[in-house]
Amino acid sequence: MDEMLLLTRILLVGSICALMVPSGLACGPGRGIGKRRHPKKLTPLAYKQFIPNVAEKTLGASGRYEGKITRNSERFKELTPNYNPDIIFKDEENTGADRLMTQRCKDKLNALAISVMNQWPGVKLRVTEGWDEDGHHSEESLHYEGRAVDITTSDRDRSKYGMLARLAVEAGFDWVYYESKAHIHCSVKAENSVAAKSGGCFPGLATVTLEAGGTKAVKDLRAGDRVLAADERGRLVYSDFLLFLDKEEASRRVFYVIETSRPVQRLRLSAAHLLFVANGSAPFHALYASDVRPGHRVYVAEQEGAGLKAVTVQRVYLREFTGAYAPVTAHGTLLIDRVLASCYAVIEEHSWAHWAFAPLRLGYWLWSLVVPKDCDLWPGAASQGDGIHWYSRVLYQLGSWVLGRDTLHPLGMATKCS
Repeated sequence: MDEMLLLTRILLVGSICALMVPSGLACGPGRGIGKRRHPKKLTPLAYKQFIPNVAEKTLGASGRYEGKITRNSERFKELTPNYNPDIIFKDEENTGADRLMTQRCKDKLNALAISVMNQWPGVKLRVTEGWDEDGHHSEESLHYEGRAVDITTSDRDRSKYGMLARLAVEAGFDWVYYESKAHIHCSVKAENSVAAKSGGCFPGLATVTLEAGGTKAVKDLRAGDRVLAADERGRLVYSDFLLFLDKEEASRRVFYVIETSRPVQRLRLSAAHLLFVANGSAPFHALYASDVRPGHRVYVAEQEGAGLKAVTVQRVYLREFTGAYAPVTAHGTLLIDRVLASCYAVIEEHSWAHWAFAPLRLGYWLWSLVVPKDCDLWPGAASQGDGIHWYSRVLYQLGSWVLGRDTLHPLGMATKCS
């Protein structure tokens, strides 16, 4: 059995590599894998504008202040020095304090440094303030935790600062503020904060509709369940539940709540997860949950299974829930709380993700030919432990290498979610 499992994994990984090379595999109207995306048009931030449009120390931004870090405190080990030669550190205290920051802040800052050099050849990113050990900032400033930086460009050209702020947003900082004519303020979530735990999942209490009748909580799905989904043409179908790409029974995570009007439905999913919106000539356009806004139109199931209906999003807000589950079906879609969503996350191309998981679906289909789904040997959810499925981990690494991390959602694997 162990040898068979090893052989299966080798074959599946080989199939993934084969699937991700051709450019013509992406189905539907989406872009092929081998085609380069058109550059995204960037809009500079206005003076005093901040993104997201909520207070810095709230759940939707960088989260709460967790206490000052000093050189003698236990938490000092959370800080790591940044010696990136493409970043200029002012370090006016001459102590190296401005170079110290959390790993998350360091990652975002390094990504921003690359963007700055690409945007303005010959110009570097400059950090004027990083970790503060001297009490120069306001009470409960995230500078005291190494979670905030104040930045400029190396040429100190203030006409660039609005675009610099936009580049910081694109680099993945959790809160960016055009705070002063002299600098941009950026901050990140705490490393251990529930606000940083995202990935691509649904809470355990989210429900699916069963072919056998009634509904079932996502956390209770088992091999053999057939759940309401949609095919590539948007027709309602019942699809086989295969497994969880991620499963965290006791984890507390932050989810976006997408609330619709007429009828009122509430879909709860994490920032990096995909759902479908009506978008003119592309009626089933995949969009990250974090990018959904009031006014967008999502699809809900009409009563008696008559079909899908596009309804307007009334509001979007954040809530914490227990449990995080990423179920995958044979069709790659499912209706969660009667709202149509993709089974996939991290990359904003549903068709690419569906093709990438084709070997996994094939493996389960071949297994079903020889092993009944009610057999103990079936690799179903009941026997699946907590954590990310190995296949998701492999895909994420391949995707990062082939497509580049800038094509993946910054919270997609923030805490190793699918």
